[in-house]
Amino acid sequence: MSNFKHPKTELCAYSVEACRTAAELGVNRVELCASPAEGGVTPSMATIERVVAIKGIEVSVMIRPRGGDFLYSDDEFKTMLRDIEHARAAKATGVVFGILTADGRVDVERTRTLVEAAQGMECTFHRAVDMTEDYERAVEDVIATGCHRILTSGGYDKAIEGIDNIRRAVEIADGRIEIMAGSGVVASNAETLAATGVDALHFSAKRMVMGGMEYRNPRISMGGSDAVDEFQLRVVDKAEVMAILSIIRA
Repeated sequence: MSNFKHPKTELCAYSVEACRTAAELGVNRVELCASPAEGGVTPSMATIERVVAIKGIEVSVMIRPRGGDFLYSDDEFKTMLRDIEHARAAKATGVVFGILTADGRVDVERTRTLVEAAQGMECTFHRAVDMTEDYERAVEDVIATGCHRILTSGGYDKAIEGIDNIRRAVEIADGRIEIMAGSGVVASNAETLAATGVDALHFSAKRMVMGGMEYRNPRISMGGSDAVDEFQLRVVDKAEVMAILSIIRA
């Protein structure tokens, strides 16, 4: 493919073990999060410190005080600023965040404040960009904030569905900011997405396995939902990661 280049790789990781696996397999960077059921929130300080100690991998820490939308109160914004301080203290290489206004636009002013607070670390504006009412304007707005990178699925649930917008984001960026495609990135579509000219691919390579609990109380769901099997654990599918890496590095 004439547009194909070798993008960097980023694993969405929810555990120290997942980050260690990413480093062993040669993934460039991890996006370190907690609470996958909420789409990722800020991990604990202890987790950040342990992951940063892993050799050979860049660490971008999710700065998101809660699940749900990306319209934050003043108290939540102050928490985000403090979490950035913690990430820096732990020597993370980057932070990941996204803030919108009530009318569905990038909150440029507040985002700039976060970028300034994160000076010395790379800043990724995450998929909040996909929730905006004007996608192309949002890309320009994020560029104006000083962020280093945009994580996007092109305004659709999965990146392969939003591929035309991702391609357009690459054109708009024109080297001024990195574009990273994410959401539903797997070995079967990695080459197609890489061919858009993105700078990076973001994937989870998730696999669920049964935990070691032998006794299970059938009367209780700690998360309050029967849809979640609380005795399953999220791990990284090494074979899937290796397949993605082999495809985009070929």
